[in-house]
Amino acid sequence: MLRSVFSGAAIAAVIIVAIPAIPAAITATPSTAPGGAPSASLIEAVSPASVPSPTPSPTVLDAEDAPAAVASTEDVTQDEPREDATDGAGSAPEPERTSSGGATSSASAPAPANRTVTEESDVVYRALPAPLPSELATPACSAPISGSTAGAPSATSALGVAGTTSDDLASFAARYNEIRVANCLPPVPFGNIRYDSCMEQRLFWMAEDPSTDPMSAWGHIGSQRSDGVPSVGCDGNLAGGSGNTGSTVAQKWWDSSGHRASLYKPGNTGSMAGTCILFAMTHGGVPNEPYSFTRAAARWVSC
Repeated sequence: MLRSVFSGAAIAAVIIVAIPAIPAAITATPSTAPGGAPSASLIEAVSPASVPSPTPSPTVLDAEDAPAAVASTEDVTQDEPREDATDGAGSAPEPERTSSGGATSSASAPAPANRTVTEESDVVYRALPAPLPSELATPACSAPISGSTAGAPSATSALGVAGTTSDDLASFAARYNEIRVANCLPPVPFGNIRYDSCMEQRLFWMAEDPSTDPMSAWGHIGSQRSDGVPSVGCDGNLAGGSGNTGSTVAQKWWDSSGHRASLYKPGNTGSMAGTCILFAMTHGGVPNEPYSFTRAAARWVSC
């Protein structure tokens, strides 16, 4: 906290109000004094009377203007702690008097050290504490982790649709964690990224729709197959199309804001030890979809 300086007969008060906020525009690390201490406070001018100050500098108010200046700071200092202007001994010093009892003129009174006397008596200056380096530092992000998934069985549906392979799961897990680490999110242990047979059953159900329209039956629980066979299996975030891999669908889900919120949960930055990511993928479909045409599903669960 800076303190007001009183000296001279007509200099009654210098109002300096300390606030804890740091201007948003300050982004550079402040210089430090020997020994690592932060540099002197930064000064910002505030003009309640809309009188701009071309060069910010502390203002010395004369005695008769002091009450008005104090009143003008009510909006700025409301609910903020403020020390009274004193000389450090608990009371403000009395202005010097002449032999006739009047105060000496402000012209004959020396200006406080390191301060500039200006004519803008309405300008109030706030002392802004220099930010500490720790306040400006970028939060530490998690480092990449190593590991492997448990694999997948490469199952085949009753009508010959190929299911999730170990390579599908491994490429999804690798890209999923790469994306998380690149965006300062904690990675999920590779052992917690797992093949899910329940979502695979629903993907098989979609792929075995006899319609030649690949969008037939596609969608979340409630979608209909062209032959009326009821839905089976579990729902999840979906991705599909030609040429997809576990890695490309992981990227597609990140690039979609809704899927990102569901599958990556950026707001969860704590331990991932109790989080599991379930995954499944199918290749091809009835009646004429090639192996390169895939459908994939994934979901976030507790484990």
